[in-house]
Amino acid sequence: MSLGKGVRREEEKRRGVFTRRALALGLGQVALFGVLGTRLYRLQSEEGERYRTMAEENRVSARLLPPPRGQVLDRNGQVVAGNRLNWRALLVAEQTQDVGATLETLSRILPLQDHERARIERELRRRRRFVPVAVRDFLSWEEMARIEVNAPDLPGIVIDVGTTRLYPETEHLSHIVGYVAPPAERDMDGDPLLELPGIRVGRAGIEKFHDLALRGRAGAVQLEVNAVGRVIRELDRREGVPGQDVQISVDAGLQRALRERIEEGTSIVVLDARNGEVLAMASQPSFDPNVFNAGVSAAQWRDWTRNRATPLINKATNGLYAPGSTFKMMVALAGLEAKAVTPADRVFCPGHFDLGDTRFHCWQKHGHGSLDMRNALKLSCDVYFYEVAKRTGIDRIAAMANRFGLGVDLEIELPGTKKGLVPTRAWRQAQGKPWNLGDTVVHGIGQGFYQITPLALATMAARLATGRAVQPHLTRSLGGRPVRGGRAEDWPSLGIPERDLKLMREGMWAVVNEPGGTALGARLPGQFGVMAGKTGSVQVRRVSREQREHGFKAESQPREWRPHALFVAFAPYDNPVYAVSVVVEHGMSGAGAAAPLAREALVEVFNRFRSPPAPPPAPGQRVAEGPRT
Repeated sequence: MSLGKGVRREEEKRRGVFTRRALALGLGQVALFGVLGTRLYRLQSEEGERYRTMAEENRVSARLLPPPRGQVLDRNGQVVAGNRLNWRALLVAEQTQDVGATLETLSRILPLQDHERARIERELRRRRRFVPVAVRDFLSWEEMARIEVNAPDLPGIVIDVGTTRLYPETEHLSHIVGYVAPPAERDMDGDPLLELPGIRVGRAGIEKFHDLALRGRAGAVQLEVNAVGRVIRELDRREGVPGQDVQISVDAGLQRALRERIEEGTSIVVLDARNGEVLAMASQPSFDPNVFNAGVSAAQWRDWTRNRATPLINKATNGLYAPGSTFKMMVALAGLEAKAVTPADRVFCPGHFDLGDTRFHCWQKHGHGSLDMRNALKLSCDVYFYEVAKRTGIDRIAAMANRFGLGVDLEIELPGTKKGLVPTRAWRQAQGKPWNLGDTVVHGIGQGFYQITPLALATMAARLATGRAVQPHLTRSLGGRPVRGGRAEDWPSLGIPERDLKLMREGMWAVVNEPGGTALGARLPGQFGVMAGKTGSVQVRRVSREQREHGFKAESQPREWRPHALFVAFAPYDNPVYAVSVVVEHGMSGAGAAAPLAREALVEVFNRFRSPPAPPPAPGQRVAEGPRT
């Protein structure tokens, strides 16, 4: 009995231990499931939204879409700066755990140069991890295929199609249209568009002036991707706002025709004298802006910058020259306004002008005899204008020149355009040097300290033709909306008496159309009406008295020592429509080198734009027959 009781007690004891253990285990399980339940509840209820977002981000890739850059069109609607498709490889840093390993793998498929690796790493440091960085532009079909086949081994690498800038007119319009380049650090202004690969910003010309309008606004696209980042499908797309098109006033065909006629060191500007539109602005030499798309090599940049002919500089807007005798109308008008001279006043020219013990020479060695103002303009007598400048004073001459667009900011849409220099007494004194009467005499024939651009000379010609403060400009419309234009009457008057302007025009008419005029050989063919103009030549080296006595001849000197040749004109004479300026560096004489080019330019303009009216009656003179060129 006692043995049985002992066994039962032992059994009950074991059951008690098992029950307590089972209870403890059960309580532990309940606690564990409670913790799990609590955690699941928090994951689902409290943190579910965050994890859903994270999961969605792993599945959905959001990217900004660069908008197409606006086009630049010529006055006839021809594209002179457009876009073309460009396949490229991009790297998104946040889609790979090891950027270095990805680039190393890619370099075995698509060899990367050291400078490319350095650029990629620099851009990765500068940009946020979700912003794509361009690895290589202009991929071939074979290169794209190799990258796509190896996509699982290239996390973060994506193939994208973008656009690149195309300039069909190459060097013919490069100085006007300009070019684009990748944005630099200084360009970053908070616009996320500038961080996108393939985005370009204007660096010169119209591309720079209208950069914000041409740039547009970015769009966005959401793509579904798999675990290795391959795009499965497009979920949503919001297109950006394309850049606005800019139409310029230049005629691409006219521009091309003029550039093909000129040689190195020459510039031609043709304006619509009525409203200031630039019809052509040719400068030689030039450059191909398409080179900037793929990046300019160090060798190419050295060639450009070391070239003494300065192909990167637009001579029409940034070439600075003394105006020579093309400036004589400014001296005459200043003298008339100051009442220092009248149109009938005569000055005797013996071939030189003496001031104290200094002798100033006329270009006509034996002199012109006694001349009034009209004939002084026709024959371009230096002695006459020495005397007028002496009577008038440099400050009055400078003020008149400024009214005609010389030495002032013309505000044309080409960043960096030079305004030039028309000197005054105050300007000279600011340099710590006095202004003397001899300086005034020299500046009376457009020599000395003057620095004038061909664009300013064309503006002067347009203002002489119309009597209005016509402003040169390039933009016709922006986004389809007219920007500038109109008639000469829409510009303010220069405040010059009409009789004085008429006298200047008659003198310029005589230069081209009357026997003895310095540009008689540059008359327009009869069917194109009559041109009025003024020749000029500018010494680039001083000719000493000893050289003159020994029969100095400029044509026998090295080219870089020879005078520049200039010519300004407007046509038709009776109803001016076009104004033109020509500068030929080291061209010797305005009559021999510059005036014939102006004639050719105007013939080209008339042939392209309109049939001119029949030649008008001459202003008191018959148009004499003479040699034609």
